[in-house]
Formats: sequence, structure tokens, C-alpha cells
Amino acid sequence: MYRRATSGGFIAVTTFLIVVVMAVFTWVMYGMARQVFVMTDVMVEVNQSFKAMVSDMNAMAEDTRSMRKDIGHMVGAIDDMSVRMAEMDGSIGEMGADIAAMNATVGSMDRAVSSMATTVQAMNVNVGRMRADIGRASYAFSNPMSYMFKGFPF
Repeated sequence: MYRRATSGGFIAVTTFLIVVVMAVFTWVMYGMARQVFVMTDVMVEVNQSFKAMVSDMNAMAEDTRSMRKDIGHMVGAIDDMSVRMAEMDGSIGEMGADIAAMNATVGSMDRAVSSMATTVQAMNVNVGRMRADIGRASYAFSNPMSYMFKGFPF
């Protein structure tokens, strides 16, 4: 038994089998690392979507502040019109200018809401991708042999 265990052929076969097992393990780990890399890319895209959404929300907040200021101007114009209605000295034109400014602000807010909806939709798609990648990574970690052979023979 000692002679067979220390023979060159036995040592070579044992070393070869160890190398094969290590190669299979490395291959499985490489596949799992690729899935984690894809999941990381999806998470970066979700982060970019969040950044875009925050930017759109900041623009909406600015538009809302501007609209509130324009509404304040419009209220002032309405007060002037009620005081000068008997005189008809042109406060109607001033109100028209305030309405035009408010119209521009509402138009800008409309574009920001549309952009935010597109960003939320893209974020939803990226979250779906991330969910699928997490499922694949979980499957790869829980059953690496089945993952390696695409479900065959395990």
C-alpha cells in the first residue's frame, strides 16, 4: 500500500484531479462574479435614475416657487384692477402679463413632470432588471452545480 500511494502515477493522477476540481470551482466562482458585476451595473443605473428624479423634483420645486410668486403678482394685479375698474387705466394689461408669466411657468412645470415620469419609468425597468439579477445570483449561490450546467443533470 505504501508503494502504491507514493508511486509517481498515483501522485500524478491525484494532482490532476485536484487541478480539475480547482478549475471547476474557479469556473463556478467566475460565473457568480459576472452575475454580481451585472447586478452592480443595474444598481448604478438605478442610482443615476434617482439622481435624475431628484434633479427633476428640484426643478419642479423652483417652478412651484416661481408660480407662487407669479400668483402673488396676479393677486396684486387683481386688487389694482378692482380699485381702478372705474378709471379703466390699464391694469388689465398688467394682469395679462402676469398670466403670461404664469403660463410659461406652468409649461415649464409640465415639461418637468413629463421628464420625471420618464425617469420613474426607467427606474422601474432598472428595478425589474435588478430583481431578476438578484434572483439569478441567489440561485447561483444556492445551487452552483445546477447553475454551472444550466440545470443538467441536477
